[in-house]
Formats: sequence, structure tokens, C-alpha cells
Amino acid sequence: MARIAIFTERYTIRSSVELTALSNFRSAAFELGHEADFMFKNELKHLRTYDAVFIRALTDPLNTSYVVARWAELAGKRVLDTADSIRICCDKVAMYGRLAQAGVPIPVTRVLREGEVDVRHAGELFETLGAPLVLKAPNSSFSAYVDKVTTPEAFVRVGQRFLRRADRLIVQQYMPSQFDWRVITLHGRVLAVVQYRFATDTWRTMDRAADGSPSSTLCLARDAAPEALLASARAAAAAIGDSLYGVDLKEIDGAYVVIEVNDNPTIAATEEDQGNPEIYSEIVRYLVDGEASFGDRVA
Repeated sequence: MARIAIFTERYTIRSSVELTALSNFRSAAFELGHEADFMFKNELKHLRTYDAVFIRALTDPLNTSYVVARWAELAGKRVLDTADSIRICCDKVAMYGRLAQAGVPIPVTRVLREGEVDVRHAGELFETLGAPLVLKAPNSSFSAYVDKVTTPEAFVRVGQRFLRRADRLIVQQYMPSQFDWRVITLHGRVLAVVQYRFATDTWRTMDRAADGSPSSTLCLARDAAPEALLASARAAAAAIGDSLYGVDLKEIDGAYVVIEVNDNPTIAATEEDQGNPEIYSEIVRYLVDGEASFGDRVA
């Protein structure tokens, strides 16, 4: 029997779909003969008594979650997510650099420093990449500090706002679509395939349509997903590391372009688990047995 600590924060359990998912992880552990306990930051002194740690809180090198990952690794315990994954995925400059070096298709991307965020550079980028452009702060998450601009003046205004929290600005070619693919992988294996369908006349999952309707989630069984999609997601995950990732992709004319790779991907009950409810037990098995838990199962 193994003991698994599920590190979380109060803001996570305020969401009913995330709290239910956490309960599903604990139930999966019990059904496999293991123990799983929720743990909060005031209880970290007890981490040494556990065999593995599963982080279900916002990850950032400046957050408690990163301290938990580093401590678990130094103590020789299996942990999701790894400290390296947190560092890379929370710095989009490093993330896109790894994807580009591995030959993974990404939108045309430029990185600017503060002195380059001006009307002249903006005009050059609109001319070469087209309009609109997508601006991102390197440490953005959940679409915060990600915006779309259509004029050099808006480029400078938004860019300078983003630079208040970072020393670089990411500029990308805009790739319109009605949905994003999300492929959740672990140790190179596909665990779940999701479509995040945007609300009418929007371009991000966080945005709502004019009538207030939100984006929607559609899950596919893994064996029903296009193989080219899965191959692209696995290649992107491998470029980052060997942990738990949510790979976001756009489908453009039958080809797949990686928008980003997220560590600690969202797994919410009735959403990301719809098509693959075994995702809970598969993650528990990995935390206990590592890669041996996958056996000969198909990715």
C-alpha cells in the first residue's frame, strides 16, 4: 500500500468540478489499495510520511507548489508535476524555445525586450506576421496576460502593461479557429483528448459570447482521436520533459500547430474526464509504480 499526498489550495476546492475530481483521485487510490490524503500548505511538515505527491494547485516557481515539487524530488519521492516542468512551462520563452528546437510546429513567434516595444517594431511585426497579433507575458496562465491587438498603438499599450510583470514580451501570429484541442499526456502516454469550443465570436476559452454563454468542452475517447493530433501532442510533451502535461493545439487545414504546453493541466469532473474516466486510476498508478504502471497498454 502506498500513501499519496494530494497537495491543493483553498481556491481549488471552491470549484465543485475540481473538488469532485480531487475526490475521484482519492477514490481511485482507495480502489487500487492505496491511501490518498488532501494536504494544504499548513500541513507540509507531514509530507515526509508519504510515498508520492500529486500537486493540484496553481504552479509557479514563486508558489508553494514549486517548493513542494522540489522537496519531494530531493526526498526521492515521485511527484507530479516535476520542478523542471514547472520552471519551463511557467516561462513561455523557455517553452517555445524547446518546442522550436525539437522541430514542433508552433505559431510564428518573436520575443521582445522592453526597449523594443514601440510603434516602429509593432509596425514591422504587423507587416511580417499580419494582423491581428497575439501578445503574451511569459508567465501568463489561464489566458491572463494574453491579448489580441490590431494596431501599433494597442500593441504598445498592451505590451507595456504586460511588461510590468515580466522583462520580455512574446508576440505571435494569430491563428483563428473555433476550438482548441487539449491532449493530456503523462510520461509520453495520452490520457485524455478534449476540444475546448469557443463561445460565439470569441477566441479564448475564458471569453463569453454577447449573450453570456460560455465556451464548452467536448471529450473524445483516445482511440477516436486523429493519430496525427496525438503524435503532435506527444512530440510537444517530449520536448518539455517526462511529466504530466496539457498540450494545446490548433487544427489548421488538417495540420496541427502547438499553441503551448501546460504543466499541471486542469482535470475537472464532467469536463476533461468525460471521454476517459480511467484518467484518475492511471495517474494514481503512475504515482505509485512509475512508468511500469503503463505496461503494454496502447498510448
